[in-house]
Amino acid sequence: MTIENGRSNCWLLSTILLYCGVSLLFFSCTGTRPAVVGNGYGKLAVCPPTPNCVSTLAADSTHKIAPYPYEGSPKAAMRTLAKIIESRERTEIIAQTDLYLYAEFTSKIWRFVDDVEFYADDSLKVIHFRSASRLGKSDMGVNRARMEHLRVQFRQEMGREQNQQLQ
Repeated sequence: MTIENGRSNCWLLSTILLYCGVSLLFFSCTGTRPAVVGNGYGKLAVCPPTPNCVSTLAADSTHKIAPYPYEGSPKAAMRTLAKIIESRERTEIIAQTDLYLYAEFTSKIWRFVDDVEFYADDSLKVIHFRSASRLGKSDMGVNRARMEHLRVQFRQEMGREQNQQLQ
């Protein structure tokens, strides 16, 4: 064996090991789907003590976020929300009823999965929600930013639909 062949083999082995390591990390970031999330009847799963979760039902300021207000029927509001979620890349609706929706949002590069659930509370005319990362302790504000972005989209789409009904 020549020195050149030894270097080539070492480089090839290093490349294979790096590829396997990155692939293992890449595919292990999804975590497992929780066995229990909210029950769809006004109860959402509780945020863990880590800061990678936001919920409209949380009592503490780290996790607390305002719900989405709506006018009209809760079914129409949830249909609008489902339409918005389905239009986004790397999202999948896992469970849906007239008043409840559970979806998975997957990050583009590392494939981290966040579990997001929504519940329409018709007595208050709001949609409560919870968004939590499956893995890790910090999400660097991703869950909160996503839910605030969805808030803007939801408000715009609800306004557009109400304008169409008035015409």
